[in-house]
Amino acid sequence: FALDLRSVGFAGKIISFDPLTSAHARLRKSAQRDSKWLVHPRVAVGDHDGEIEINIAGNSVSSSVLPMLDAHSSAEVGSAYVASERTPLIRLDSVAEHYLNPDSRPFIKIDTQGFEWQVLDGATETLERAEGVMLELSLVPLYDGQRLWGEIIGRMEKAGFTLWAIQKGFSDPRSGRSLQVDGIFLRH
Repeated sequence: FALDLRSVGFAGKIISFDPLTSAHARLRKSAQRDSKWLVHPRVAVGDHDGEIEINIAGNSVSSSVLPMLDAHSSAEVGSAYVASERTPLIRLDSVAEHYLNPDSRPFIKIDTQGFEWQVLDGATETLERAEGVMLELSLVPLYDGQRLWGEIIGRMEKAGFTLWAIQKGFSDPRSGRSLQVDGIFLRH
């Protein structure tokens, strides 16, 4: 995502978080030549500070702290969990001040495979400052315990954001049914 932002001319500060040891190492390597791209030490982002177990998917991108449901694993070959690891867990509100200036108006991208609600719970202060948010909206349950698109859109509207755009996400290749999309929300 950060490389895509750079390719379209965004020259501002980027702060990235990743909980998986291998993905975090790749992220650090990608960011090493970009002085405005900061990579936080390996950590998951959620609703409290502590530790959490994350399930590692065969395709890496479907990794989640939540149990994966059959709707996901049957639609995406190679997405089943193959391992797990412990990782530190932080609230975005716990670290945002280390990266943001008092006048910062961040754009936040949340890509946490069903854990979006918990990330929002831990980012209430940071969200008050945000100009926009991009997050995954699941149209059907893909992870046990996740909140679906309608609840998340309602929450974002109550927080002062408007759903501005929807980008194609994850579909079941067998049926063509959309399972997940990315929603871009902008402050009213």
